[in-house]
Amino acid sequence: MIDFALPWLLLLAPVPLMARWLLPAANAEQAAIRAPFAARWRELADSHRIDWRGRLFSALLLWLIWLLLVTAAARPQWTGEPIELANSGRDLMLALDLSGSMQIEDMQVGNSLVSRIEAVKAIAADFTQRRSGDRVGLILFGTQAYVQAPLTFDVQTVTQFIREAQLGFAGEDTAIGDALGLAVKRLRERPADARVLILLTDGQDTASTVDPMEAAALAAEMGVRVYTIGISRRLGNRTNASGEVDEALLNAIAEGTGGRYFRARNPAELQSIYQVLDELEPIEQEASTFRPVRALSFYPMMGALALTLVLALYRALGGLLVNRQKEAPHA
Repeated sequence: MIDFALPWLLLLAPVPLMARWLLPAANAEQAAIRAPFAARWRELADSHRIDWRGRLFSALLLWLIWLLLVTAAARPQWTGEPIELANSGRDLMLALDLSGSMQIEDMQVGNSLVSRIEAVKAIAADFTQRRSGDRVGLILFGTQAYVQAPLTFDVQTVTQFIREAQLGFAGEDTAIGDALGLAVKRLRERPADARVLILLTDGQDTASTVDPMEAAALAAEMGVRVYTIGISRRLGNRTNASGEVDEALLNAIAEGTGGRYFRARNPAELQSIYQVLDELEPIEQEASTFRPVRALSFYPMMGALALTLVLALYRALGGLLVNRQKEAPHA
């Protein structure tokens, strides 16, 4: 079914006709400055006149262009048939580290090494696609943390956001505490037994305004289970100077919230989170339906552009033809 998000804008369709009828016509008898070359101006103007058929054709094209623009502004959209959504599932928030160290190429894939971010994006994208019946959200964090996608059943969009994530979006440092606090804020309104956060990072907390353990305590109070994944071939502790992942901190966050810590030295180990999450008992939630929506404004916009090009070409060719006809008797 096709409908319009802003149908009231269709009322603008007759505006050109109303302007034509209601506005006073230009007074052709107004005084003008006399000039010795006025005759030449008139000659040039006559050379570009178009007969009444041409004017009618131009007016029709302008009218169609206006109608297409109004239609595009009204935001036409295709709405599909209702899809029954599962009434059981989990609310999963994925927090992905985009700090500068994620560009290090130390993840073993076959006989070659790839960057940490590429390995994580591939595994995380596959992870979200498998979450049928779950609401999935995405938080990206570096120096700052922000919500890229709120909790949604539209796992395809979340998957696309993961694939498009680029290093530097959120800064070069790592704010684990801020990402954890933001996830708790987003999950606290959901059913208590369904709140799950998966946090992937390869560093230590260096930029948070919220202490990670304080955020973990809040998560535990709100019933948010946090599963942490440390991404690195070398693992250290909070006091090391190597810049590697803080395994002790991630383990403490997971244990304090009833989750689990995973050590990921290669993409295969990253996938070990699947089995644990699949073992979680789905929580009964309120049944709902979903109707897929696809925007169609692109089509009338392209039609308006095509007609504008046709009108410009027609006027250019019409003027050229008139000029040649004027010059023909003098040849």
